[in-house]
Amino acid sequence: MTNGSAAPVSLVDTGAAPRLPSAGPLPVRSMIDASHARVVGRERESEVIAAALAAGRSILLEGPPGTGKTTLLRALAEGAGVGLELVEGNAELSPARLVGHHDPSRVLTEDYRPENFVPGPLVRALTSGALLYVEELNRVPEETLNVLLGVLSERRLHVPRLGVVDAAPSFRLVAAMNPSDAVGTGRITPALYDRSCRVGFAHQSADEETAIVRRDHDVVDAAFVERAVRATRSTREHPDLRLGSSVRGALDLVAVAESLAEVRAVALAGRLAPAAETTGTDAALAALSGRVQLLEGSTRTVEDVVAELWAASAPVDPSASSEDGDPGKA
Repeated sequence: MTNGSAAPVSLVDTGAAPRLPSAGPLPVRSMIDASHARVVGRERESEVIAAALAAGRSILLEGPPGTGKTTLLRALAEGAGVGLELVEGNAELSPARLVGHHDPSRVLTEDYRPENFVPGPLVRALTSGALLYVEELNRVPEETLNVLLGVLSERRLHVPRLGVVDAAPSFRLVAAMNPSDAVGTGRITPALYDRSCRVGFAHQSADEETAIVRRDHDVVDAAFVERAVRATRSTREHPDLRLGSSVRGALDLVAVAESLAEVRAVALAGRLAPAAETTGTDAALAALSGRVQLLEGSTRTVEDVVAELWAASAPVDPSASSEDGDPGKA
């Protein structure tokens, strides 16, 4: 990621109606190889996104949080050999914060000059040829979205009192949003969809999510990791919950349980000893209760639901099953 230092700005004569800049190629195979090396799964998504970026297109990523969008994009930028300018979309992202501004103290003594312009993430990405990644696009104010629309259309930005900033050939815009989040969000104009390619993200498979957690916690009992993933995934289907947890919940659950087990001197396993079961429950409550949301009208508490899901995630005791099914037993 580039820093916030001033970057050289390309100025052109606006009266000459100059030719619009065009997108240059990006190394599609290098991007795919980098994503495969750093990201668990997501082969289809990485190939489609890399192909779209290599073709000079901008992309809109849609899906719930915690599905690996940022991780994948970082890997693709690394494979392409370009920087990544990350912008957090929110109601405070004004055009000035996105584009940049003239240093007020220097303007008083020097007037408006290119040298006292402080570039924002958009100008830095345009001039350096980085990927501009805007998270939570549907939280961005409309006037700021209009700035992005102009860049998507022309690969050129008109900055008052500065001039015209042309996009370097490797510049691309990638935005992400969670379309199911209706709190504090706005409607995305069809004009933005019309200027972008769209790639949808869903939660990954149980095997892939287990592999993600094992990669970060390879010393933890494998059966406990599988149970943590199973409990986390069950939050997405519980009838009392309108929002479940992403795989980040399983990562935190295992991390907290590992540390808590050391404090309490208990062993982690898929089926915990009775004295250790509380450790798993406490870790699940800490990791999941803030990530899930109850349905309107539910009479239960989040803690009650999470504790229930953790208990239900325990593997079946094979000895109990054999005893129940033994025809020789009375």
